[in-house]
Amino acid sequence: MRRFASAPLIVVAGGFVTAADGSAPPVPSAFSWKEGEFRITAVLRSWRSTKSDRGDTYLKRHWFELQTSTGARIEVYYDRDARRNPWRLYAIEDER
Repeated sequence: MRRFASAPLIVVAGGFVTAADGSAPPVPSAFSWKEGEFRITAVLRSWRSTKSDRGDTYLKRHWFELQTSTGARIEVYYDRDARRNPWRLYAIEDER
């Protein structure tokens, strides 16, 4: 069942699943949020979204579909304009 979440994520110390390659942020190996903690086991896919401002187009968000250790799939994004916490949970799909 897929649920829309739109919740801030907190990066848990412990390393990264991907390395910084200069074009995308490294994906942390774990996140915590109000319903618990997600341990990331794989990056299933990634993509980017843009925004337009006064005729120019800018990179806005880095999106990731991630596999967790519990089998749930989560969609998260890294917001380049965020001032405090750039990581947000967009949706979660678990086997309920």
